Amino acid sequence: MRCLIIDDEPLAVELLEDFVSKISALKLVATCSSAIEASTILQMNEVDLIFSDIEMPDFSGVEFIKSLDVKPLFIFTTAYSHYAVEGFNLNAVDYLVKPIPFHRFLKAVNRAQELFLLKNEEIKPKTQTLNSPNFIFVKSDYENVKLNFDDIKYFEGLKDYIKIFSTSHKPILTLSNFKNIEEKLPNDVFVRVHRSYIVSLKHINSVQRNRILIDGVRIPIGKNYKDEFIRRIGG
Repeated sequence: MRCLIIDDEPLAVELLEDFVSKISALKLVATCSSAIEASTILQMNEVDLIFSDIEMPDFSGVEFIKSLDVKPLFIFTTAYSHYAVEGFNLNAVDYLVKPIPFHRFLKAVNRAQELFLLKNEEIKPKTQTLNSPNFIFVKSDYENVKLNFDDIKYFEGLKDYIKIFSTSHKPILTLSNFKNIEEKLPNDVFVRVHRSYIVSLKHINSVQRNRILIDGVRIPIGKNYKDEFIRRIGG
């Protein structure tokens, strides 16, 4: 994890630097003596974890964390325990009271690493691997129909049913919901664009404002899905 130390006490910074150097999972990006300096560093560097003092010049560590639009994981380091409640209300990973023993620092870092790995696992896209099947089976009427991912054009939600349009079959109606379907789809190929539609990126002919065109069919792009869709197509 890339980390940043913010503290206006040189001895405190030295101690934290020494602690960080002993943990292979941490990589120190920079140290700074004020929140203003830290803001500049964050604009120029990716940081996963912040160790921040609370009482500092200009504005406090609490005010600094509150000011961040995108918050890395953060651990407060301070000589004043009465800030603890406010710190945890901001979802701090931990709250270390000076003088900080190494075993408490290590415990806080381990907790941060668990949260970091969990966060990365949640946002990791599901992609097909060499061992992943390139098809799904869906139950329709009294049979299980095999559909190759490359053939599927889009899915349309109809209450308790999903209608699947593909190049190799007439439209198939299956009793299912989008949650179950999405879990089976590689999301480097398929994207949810509306509460009632999932489309294959491979079969999109064009994008027209708030609509997608697939083989002459106009599919709406929902407001809540538009940003992610534009990101996926590189718009």
